[in-house]
Amino acid sequence: MYDVAIIGSGPAGLSAALTLKLHNKEIVWFGSKELSEKIEKSEKIANYPGVPMTSGKDLNAAFMKQAEDMGIEITDKTVTLISRNGDSYMVLANNEVHEAKTVLFAAGVVLAKGFEQEDEYVGRGVSYCATCDGMLYRNKRVVVVGENEEGEAEANFLADVCEKVSYLPLYQPALNLKETVEVLSGKPKAVIGEGSRVTGIEVEGETVECDGIFFAKNSTPPESLLFGLHTDGKNIVVDRSMATNLPGVFAAGDCTGAPFQIAKAVGEGLVAALSAAAYIDAKK
Repeated sequence: MYDVAIIGSGPAGLSAALTLKLHNKEIVWFGSKELSEKIEKSEKIANYPGVPMTSGKDLNAAFMKQAEDMGIEITDKTVTLISRNGDSYMVLANNEVHEAKTVLFAAGVVLAKGFEQEDEYVGRGVSYCATCDGMLYRNKRVVVVGENEEGEAEANFLADVCEKVSYLPLYQPALNLKETVEVLSGKPKAVIGEGSRVTGIEVEGETVECDGIFFAKNSTPPESLLFGLHTDGKNIVVDRSMATNLPGVFAAGDCTGAPFQIAKAVGEGLVAALSAAAYIDAKK
């Protein structure tokens, strides 16, 4: 079991990983091995203390070298679900389960915009994890909306469970799907429901009837990853110790709200890591 599962490899996640490494905590760090795409694409950064005017590309390279020099590895997998398991948490990433005593969100701002009525039907026909919820739709009709190729694996898994699987790709590479999977085209507009359950999805003005919809997104809202996490709009609510409303769950960086600055993210990552370490030590 890990001490801390860090979600996100931007400056907040890096700061937390470095701090926890220095405190001899066992971590699993989920994110991109290229760290922050947002920083990488920044033309100039002028207000990061100790670093005169520099490009985002150079700063990101320095971040990567520091993580490498510290021997910190990044697990390049997408987290799709986090669930409470007694005093610890189970983190599902690319269909693999990792257990940790605490969770530290540092995933930045969620860029993926939800579709109309998507939030209203989460847990009532809308899901983000086929492995977790697929069996609930045995012999039923489902639609998988994929923003990336991981959606194809979700659709193929469901093809062995469901009566009918339709796949709606929002990208253009070649599809690696089972023959029984129907491929749709167009842009989804809204989740359609009747009463408390999903009944279909609107695609280019037409309704595709189904019993469930699985979204394979490039990013997933934190409250969809971990049930019961308190948010204010898109921001995770934290106190000054960067603790959330759930025991052993902390957050740092852009996901906690403005200002969206590197220095702020780094500072919050440090505080969240120290708080997580103190939480773990108090449990011993």
